[in-house]
Amino acid sequence: MNVPKDLLYSKDHEWVKKEADGKVRVGITEFAQKELGDIVFVELPESGEQLNAGDSFGSVESVKTVSELYAPVSGQVAETNDSLEDSPELVNESPYEKAWMVELESVERADFDQLLDAEAYEKLIGEDA
Repeated sequence: MNVPKDLLYSKDHEWVKKEADGKVRVGITEFAQKELGDIVFVELPESGEQLNAGDSFGSVESVKTVSELYAPVSGQVAETNDSLEDSPELVNESPYEKAWMVELESVERADFDQLLDAEAYEKLIGEDA
């Protein structure tokens, strides 16, 4: 299972990437998309929406189920990945590169303390697997 070392992870299987401009990208992990199966629809929030860590910010629908997305950190939605609207399968094909879900700004830095590094996330999914 691919768990990139340069990302942080939530226990809800979202990944967090700190960008050079101070923004933060969020998506779901390879583990999560494998558990869900073939993704057929992604619902994301509007730009400008304020999220608090733990808030539901959208959902991912697969052929098997609908799963809520939870904000791993607090921040304001700067951008959403519009390409997922027409190509939800990108979540299955490229969960860490092309299928980021939202980009947040004004992120609450203290929230990073609640996230897992790659090694801790690997242990978490090892227990779940």
